[in-house]
Amino acid sequence: MPEGDTVYRTATNLNTALAGKTVVRCDIRVPAFATVDVTGEVIHDVVSHGKHLLMRIGELTIHSHLKMEGSWHLYRDGTRWRRPEWQARAIIVTDDWTAVGFQLGLLEVVPTADEHSVVGYLGPDLLGPTWDAAEAERRLTADPSRTVGLALLDQRNLAGLGNVYRNELCFLRGILPTRPIGEVPDVARLVDLAHRLIDANKDRVDRTTTGTLRGATDWVNRRDGKPCLRCGTRIERGTLGDDELTLRDIYWCPTCQT
Repeated sequence: MPEGDTVYRTATNLNTALAGKTVVRCDIRVPAFATVDVTGEVIHDVVSHGKHLLMRIGELTIHSHLKMEGSWHLYRDGTRWRRPEWQARAIIVTDDWTAVGFQLGLLEVVPTADEHSVVGYLGPDLLGPTWDAAEAERRLTADPSRTVGLALLDQRNLAGLGNVYRNELCFLRGILPTRPIGEVPDVARLVDLAHRLIDANKDRVDRTTTGTLRGATDWVNRRDGKPCLRCGTRIERGTLGDDELTLRDIYWCPTCQT
């Protein structure tokens, strides 16, 4: 599932191409919203909120979430699409560009005035203009018995972190993902690191948490069985989740993390 920095870049690219343009064709291929037509309306902007993307057109907002398989593409007129047309869920066309949302895990249309109904439950947006570190810390520590790995992935606490950042943050702070958040020293430093790490990657096509794009770009994520880049101990892998739907792989160094 894409991390918040990927969705941020997607929104930025869409906004650069579409903001201020008038829609000349609209095709929403989701039954519940198939009759929605914003042809003739102006695209005000496209923004991200955590892992959610909001395309504001006229008085409506097209709200999408990429989930595991989704993506938004931009094409010039006549350019061949990189994915098959049957995967398209939304097509928004201006005089200059065609924006296509493929296999979007979630697609709905709401009045812009009611955006809070679809993203209002989310915690502070790590890449948003109103990022609030103190509020993120308060939410993370509201349940001291919850594991830090689950608390970090809960978008109601802070919006934008995915499994890659969860694993890497725990390593960088020397914390096992299974450790209760109430036992984590200085959660404020964890929150600050999360913000700095995702912010540093928001404009990069290739993400890195090690500080290099040559060689290993991750400390532990998907490196199970390989030596820790710090101490040489083999990285281990397990799973962590509230239920089967939220179950994700976790990776850690048994020496560097406690």
